[in-house]
Amino acid sequence: MIALPSFLKPGPRLRLEGRAVYLRPPRREDHRAWAAVRAGSRDFLEPWEPTWPENDLTRAAFRARLGAYARELELGEAYPFFIFRRQDDALVGAIRLFHVRRGVAQTGSIGYWIGRPYTRQGYMADAVQTLIRFAFKGLGLHRLEAACQPHNHASAALLTKCGFSEEGYAPGYLKINGGWRDHRLFGLVAPE
Repeated sequence: MIALPSFLKPGPRLRLEGRAVYLRPPRREDHRAWAAVRAGSRDFLEPWEPTWPENDLTRAAFRARLGAYARELELGEAYPFFIFRRQDDALVGAIRLFHVRRGVAQTGSIGYWIGRPYTRQGYMADAVQTLIRFAFKGLGLHRLEAACQPHNHASAALLTKCGFSEEGYAPGYLKINGGWRDHRLFGLVAPE
């Protein structure tokens, strides 16, 4: 594993600065804001995500999620972040670098969601670009991958805007909202 500069070491102080947003790992005190954004955006998010467990928004489920995130961070396998709007610290969504593979691959995948009230305002593009900088300059990764369903035109446009290229099509790629869904595959290689 590559040694991180002290300002990028995982932990409670990890914070990545974008133009209009900042990213930091989720904390216990974020539960109320996270649950409110997720609940208020449920019908907007469900078509693009795995089926939500019945207890998904409970404090206990959130604590379990934080425990899984902490283990992934400690192992350097994933870097979960909540996205906050700089002007008022509102939680607007989340982004995660996961499946980080070292060795000859030096790659990772990204996934993200944004609450309905915060769409089409540039926050997610800012968050994705901030995460790209972190992955390439902070972690020394060589390649990033992302995927979206074929009819998720907003996500495909976002990835393209952030420099990703469409690389393929994967039938039955992920189980989303109760069924196996095809996905468009995107990739981005670090600049030389």
